[in-house]
Amino acid sequence: MIQWKESYRLGIEEIDNQHKKLFEIANRAYELLKNEMLVDKYDHIVSIIEELRDYAKYHFQYEEDYMEKINYRKRLSHKVIHNDFVEKMNEINLDQVDENQDQYLMNILDFVVQWIEQHILGTDKLYATENQ
Repeated sequence: MIQWKESYRLGIEEIDNQHKKLFEIANRAYELLKNEMLVDKYDHIVSIIEELRDYAKYHFQYEEDYMEKINYRKRLSHKVIHNDFVEKMNEINLDQVDENQDQYLMNILDFVVQWIEQHILGTDKLYATENQ
């Protein structure tokens, strides 16, 4: 389970709230993984993947607009990182998800949790601190 920590706070309320929403989606995926009563999780997994992909695109656009507004000098390289995430999410093979649902969900969770933590604490902190 991924927990929001104060160390993730950027001090930009809307972006912090959006990051919390990404944590909520990841936590729902974790809860689904731990749900032993549900035998076929495929539709739920697909729904979470789609929500995560759509929300990430929305969030990334908001961040990129914010970086443009503050004239952040590394915004283009930051956008490349965002695009890499979206590409990785678009590459998810739903047939493989269906073959081994729990393992695939665990792999997605590992990727997303590590990415969120590294991205917020690394790249996002840079534009947040530069603007303060």
